[in-house]
Amino acid sequence: MDEHLLFYYLAGVPLLGILAQWLAWRLRLPAILLLLGFGILLGQVVRPDAMLAEVTGSDESVGPKLLFPIVSLAVAVILLEGGLTLKLSELRTSGRAVWQLCSLGACVSWALTAVAAWAILGLEGRLATLLGAVLVVTGPTVVIPLLRHVRPSRRVGSVLKWEGIVIDPVGAVLAVLVFEHFFAVAEGVHPGRPVVELAQTLSVGVLGGAGGAWLLACGIRRYWVPDYLHATLVLTVALAAFAVSNYLQPESGLVTVTLLGIVLGNHKDVRVHHVLEFKEHLGVLLISVLFVVLGSRLQPADLLAVGWRGLLFLAALLLVVRPACVLLATLGTALTWRERVFVACLAPRGIVAASVASVFALKLSSLDAPVSPAATQLVPITFLVIVGTVSVYGLLAAPLARRLGLADPNPQGLLIVGAEPWVQPIAAAVLSEGIPVRLVDTNYTSVAEARMAGLPAECASILAEQTHEELELSGIGRLLALTSNDEVNMLAAREFTPLFGRANVYGLPPARTGTGRRAASAAHLRGRTLFGAELHHARLVQRLREGAVIKKTRLTSSFTPEDFQRRYGPSAVVLFVIAEDRRLHVCGVGDVPRLRAGQTVIALVDPPHRTREAEGQA
Repeated sequence: MDEHLLFYYLAGVPLLGILAQWLAWRLRLPAILLLLGFGILLGQVVRPDAMLAEVTGSDESVGPKLLFPIVSLAVAVILLEGGLTLKLSELRTSGRAVWQLCSLGACVSWALTAVAAWAILGLEGRLATLLGAVLVVTGPTVVIPLLRHVRPSRRVGSVLKWEGIVIDPVGAVLAVLVFEHFFAVAEGVHPGRPVVELAQTLSVGVLGGAGGAWLLACGIRRYWVPDYLHATLVLTVALAAFAVSNYLQPESGLVTVTLLGIVLGNHKDVRVHHVLEFKEHLGVLLISVLFVVLGSRLQPADLLAVGWRGLLFLAALLLVVRPACVLLATLGTALTWRERVFVACLAPRGIVAASVASVFALKLSSLDAPVSPAATQLVPITFLVIVGTVSVYGLLAAPLARRLGLADPNPQGLLIVGAEPWVQPIAAAVLSEGIPVRLVDTNYTSVAEARMAGLPAECASILAEQTHEELELSGIGRLLALTSNDEVNMLAAREFTPLFGRANVYGLPPARTGTGRRAASAAHLRGRTLFGAELHHARLVQRLREGAVIKKTRLTSSFTPEDFQRRYGPSAVVLFVIAEDRRLHVCGVGDVPRLRAGQTVIALVDPPHRTREAEGQA
């Protein structure tokens, strides 16, 4: 083997991961499917275990021993990032469902999975119980990318996000307790040891998470640390807390980093948006790399060795275990039957399940007491469940969410910042075409007028954190900043770019454009420029006061785009174009689509007398 293969491998795996992410975005597929596929294909060329063994001059058993500490640290970073995104305010509407899913639901899932493993796979009781504990977890590495792909309604999305993050340490701790009770007892450990282990794990996790969050909050709030070190400080402290917790009590580190993220992310006196942005980028990279690497360890022969019983076991998890778990755990909650159905049909397993299964497989092989030969199937069965659940849920989640009315695959709606009188005809024209519109303004008079006109409007500051948390954005996919305040428009675009993406955030051009480096540096903060480079707020208001109107026109074979141009003249400004399939195109500077029959054009046109004068001059 080439001595430089490890170098090329380390450089190539991130490239494969990001390529899979990009292809998934282009093809509108769940990224996890392509990541696993790329990993399996890479495994046919080079397996990480064999490569590490040759590099270190050892046998292949050294591969997992080197790989899984790295995987554990990466999972800790992903859970930290997930904890930072969890807002306690979301629990006002979904708290009971989350609590019951992570307690009662986890117990039901554990028991039913263990029974299925014993009855279908033929595992002995101890192994079946351990496998059931391992497969309790779902995990943010698979749930959050699927939620990003599906974009379900706010409440069901928050339930699944909270469950996916919180259930990981719950499942890991449960697996430790099962191992201690059923396997370590045979090594002379007292039968009451699991209870002590649980108390110690929770104590270490809570103290480590709360202590780490307090230390970071003090350093940030009191300006002991410069801004450019905030993100790296949070990362290093979290990893150190994870390592120390695991040293004091095995598997308590996941509890520590999850709680650290939740406490820090909900601290009133500490703003962590810049930290979260860094963690999100790092999380995408880690997820991409980990799925490719772990997928490359998986050989198709390992999955085939499980046989038809493995497929039957997978079907039992999909069709019996998860639905029963959700049915019992969501009784008495505020979830509708549609939301309960969707939650019951989304429980993919990911990296945490793979790493936990691999760790306990190593522990089982190192026990002095003999364990059933079926213990070697623990990892292949887990990977079969990962591949199966990711494939099924990844392909069916989006169509099911659309079928249940809980998601829009390509949201066309507009979130408009500003509800002034001149904005209302624009919003009404778009809304009349069946495209969702929501206006947000701090001026109560403007909001009241908009509501009287039948427009959904909220009296709130678009920059307030509470507005972000409570605003219903179902069907909304773009932001239009239309206020008279250039700074508010710029800040609104900056705030919503992570949610909608830079391609879907628009703002009016500033009243005074300026030149040079200052103007160039501020341009990227405003989002894409709307309508026209000279059509700033004051100019729009002036034209409307002079009699210009918002005109909606249907282009047909009898009224062609050329007829539209002749009637309204060169002064007409095309604002939106709606295609025959009801897709909305927002017209930015230099981005007006070619007009053709079948489209609906929403434009700003001069008053009728000016239009007639233009026609006469023509």
